[in-house]
Order: sequence, then C-alpha cells, then structure tokens
Amino acid sequence: MKLIIQIPCLNEENTLPVTLKDLPEKIEGIDSIETLVIDDGSSDRTIEVAKEYGANHILSWPKNKGLATAFIRGIEHSLKLGADIIVNTDADNQYYGADIEKLIQPILFGKADVVVGDRQVATIEHFSPMKKFLQKLGSWVVRRVSGTNIPDTTSGFRAYSREGAMELNVISDFTYTLETIISAGKKKLSIQHVPIRTNPKLRESRLFSNLVEYIRRSIATIVRLYSMYKPMKVFTIVGGIPFLIGFGIGCRYLYFFFQGQTAGHIQSLILASILLIVGFHIIVMGIVADLIKVNRQILEDIQVRVKRKDLDKEP
Repeated sequence: MKLIIQIPCLNEENTLPVTLKDLPEKIEGIDSIETLVIDDGSSDRTIEVAKEYGANHILSWPKNKGLATAFIRGIEHSLKLGADIIVNTDADNQYYGADIEKLIQPILFGKADVVVGDRQVATIEHFSPMKKFLQKLGSWVVRRVSGTNIPDTTSGFRAYSREGAMELNVISDFTYTLETIISAGKKKLSIQHVPIRTNPKLRESRLFSNLVEYIRRSIATIVRLYSMYKPMKVFTIVGGIPFLIGFGIGCRYLYFFFQGQTAGHIQSLILASILLIVGFHIIVMGIVADLIKVNRQILEDIQVRVKRKDLDKEP
C-alpha cells in the first residue's frame, strides 16, 4: 500500500521545511510513504528547499497557474507514481502532520473514497468571529448543494483512494476545495470526515486578499458548479420567474379585454409578451443544458476508463 502526500507550493521556502519535518515516516497498514512537492511557479528557493529536506518527488512549472491547477496536476502525477492513497496538505503547516494516520483510516478500511479533515473551525483561535461565521455558512451551503455532510468544506487536508482520485475533475481556477466536494457528492462517491488538529499560523492566506473577494469568488464557484450538475432545475427557476410574472400580467390584460377596457393597457400586453418569451427561452436553454450534462457525464465515464487503462500500463 503506497501513500503519497502532495504539497502544493507557491514561494514557501520558509514554511515548507516545517511542513516536511512534521509529516509521519511510518503508518500502520502503509508500506511506503512518499512526498510530492508541487511548485506552482515559485520565485524563491522552494524547489531547492524541497530537495534539501528530502522530498521524494518535485513537480514544477515556470509560471503560476493557481492552486486548483496545482492540486489536480499533483493528483494526476501521484496516480502515475502508483499511489494507492493520496493525501493533500498545505505547505504552511496549517494541519497537524500526525493526523494523516487518522485521515486515511476510512480509506484503509474500505469505507470511503474521499476523507476531509474537519478543523473544527469554532476552536481555531486565530480565526476572527466573522471568518468563523463565513466558514460555517459556506460549509452549510456546500452541504445543501452537494448532498454531503462535510462540516468543514474549505479544509485542504484531504485523503483520496486511488479510485476516488481517478474520478476527480477540477474546472475552477480559484480553489479545488468546494468543487471537489460538490463533484464527489453528485457522483455518489463515499465521502467522510474526521476531526483533525491544526498548528499555529505561520503566515497569512494567499488564496484571497480579503473576505469580500473570497465570498464573491466562492459564490460564483458554487452557482457555476450547481448549474453544471443541476442545469434543468436552475434554468427552470430562473426562467420560471419572468414566465409566471408575464403570465400574471397577461391574465390581467385579458380580464380588462373581456371587460371592454383595453385602452391604456396595451403596455401590459407588450410587457407580458416580452416576459413570456424571455422565460420560455431560458427554460428551453435549461433543456439543452440538461442534454449537455448527460453528454458530459458520458465523457467523464470514458475519461475514467481511459485513465484506468493508461495507468495500468504504467511501469
């Protein structure tokens, strides 16, 4: 049983040594533990530090591509390296390395495809009350959208079985955390959570400059993903609103028409026609999007089959 711990990095020469030294060297049930450092276009000595502190594998590119890209590229490379279990952790040593053993237990026992570490956000001292509230609110929204019960959906401390990792697709250029949970929920993967510990903060988050930006981009990601997996529902709701308003205005016009009072109400007829046409077209777009969703699901199934076939050929 081979475990690969992947660590996405961007200018982490100061924190990476602490993170690497905190990782476990032995875990019961695991024959081999290897580390993969993913350098996302760092301009400092991240690569040199990774080599100095014994990283087994280093994946790098010259220009920053974003956390989501670094994450999924790391997953793909870990699969090629023959990983049976993949753990993702942050380079700022936010997560307690010894809890990796706890994190992978549900996968080792065959009870989960994906395991998310629950930081128990309310207990983290350096999180402001506002950040704790937003984390809880965001996690509640993602649970509703994904149909899962993960209490800490923004946690980057995660474990994936080989089969679960093959199912992953990330289209967001912002972060993988929300998308992968929603995707796992919609694909009916077995996803669990375990409580984990966190270390004192070593640096500020680099994923977003302020909470407003984080909220805006997170909402956009959730809406986009939900629309991708439930297009008919989304478009029916969006199109149904103007359609029903137009229908109501049209009924009002007909009432006055049969009363012989059409003068002064022609504007209502025009507005009702516009709203009915707009609403109808949006609903039709939902039907088309639903057909596209079916096609995407077929393509994703083919992609997983191709991955399995290609990876079985890897030496």
